[in-house]
Amino acid sequence: MSTVSQLPPLALYVHLPWCLRKCPYCDFNSHELRGELPEEAYVTALLADLDGSLPAACSRPLAAIFIGGGTPSLFSAAAVTRLLDGVRARLALVHDVEITLEANPGAVEAERFRGYRAAGVNRLSIGVQSFAPRQLQALGRIHSSDEARRAVTLARQSFDRVNLDLMYCLPGQSPDSAVADVDAALASGATHLSFYHLTIEPNTVFHARPPVLPDGDAAHAIEEAVHARVAAAGFRRYEVSAWARAGEECRHNLNYWRFGDYLGIGAGAHAKLTTAAGIVRESRTRAPADYLRRAAEGAIAERRVVSTADTAFEFMMNALRLTGGFPEKLFSERTGLPLSAGEPALSTAIEKGLLERRHGEIRPTALGARFLNDLVALFLP
Repeated sequence: MSTVSQLPPLALYVHLPWCLRKCPYCDFNSHELRGELPEEAYVTALLADLDGSLPAACSRPLAAIFIGGGTPSLFSAAAVTRLLDGVRARLALVHDVEITLEANPGAVEAERFRGYRAAGVNRLSIGVQSFAPRQLQALGRIHSSDEARRAVTLARQSFDRVNLDLMYCLPGQSPDSAVADVDAALASGATHLSFYHLTIEPNTVFHARPPVLPDGDAAHAIEEAVHARVAAAGFRRYEVSAWARAGEECRHNLNYWRFGDYLGIGAGAHAKLTTAAGIVRESRTRAPADYLRRAAEGAIAERRVVSTADTAFEFMMNALRLTGGFPEKLFSERTGLPLSAGEPALSTAIEKGLLERRHGEIRPTALGARFLNDLVALFLP
């Protein structure tokens, strides 16, 4: 059994599962809102869930809080205030804690943004996906291009730190149209950009009725054009899907990728915790109605101790997403295992030119970053 000598940083993920409409590509645990939003009851359930998680926190302060969904911006500022006040009453926060809330352009208004900021949210992540009317329609988004631009403008009035989620390799997309999306995002003043290649996931509308997407060569050309334009604008790619201006990296996500710990509350939320028994993974019940009913008594649907072999794999699956890789010592600090637990995959990856190891650090090469799935697969148990 592995033993971690020092507990890693701790973050909190809060899942708010409702959307106005389920997007055809989305495989997240999100649910179309039917009727009135039960925000008061849900916040009560979240805080009850957090009460049950407090022993696992081991009195560590929270380094980051991320409120995701779903569409968290459906919740009122009063509800978010009550939630964050409840978190502060139960757990200490580091002095410069990062608190992110996700918003969709079809569910925003200036007053609500100001209310979120007053509640303590200091980073906003907006699911724009595209600024092009044709692409928004193809993706089944409920907002228009003008609404997307307005949402970002309103966000910048209340928040210094704004992330935009964008997708590329969309139906009918060309490199020029993808770059036009990038230019619109750059012009908005966003400080962080997340770019996701559209993929067809099981149990989605697109899986049942797949759209025609750019082929492999076209997809590579789009990706190259997008990355070149963002880099030229002074953004640094620090993770496979994330670009940021200096100092604007998402601390919550960095905690994931560096194999830190996180509590997870809300319907379908996941948690990763370092315990005396090893690395523990938890997941909450997924259906919102079940979660509301069970939260006070315990809504954990699954709890498992990660095996030694899987621990090494899970670390690599996260840490190798970082373009800068990781210090060798971080592997042992976060897993309790010697770096040799990653052999022979480590040596094989270096021989194949997918990894480089020097000056006490391990990082993907340009080839490894391009073929990240192949690189990570080498570490499968």
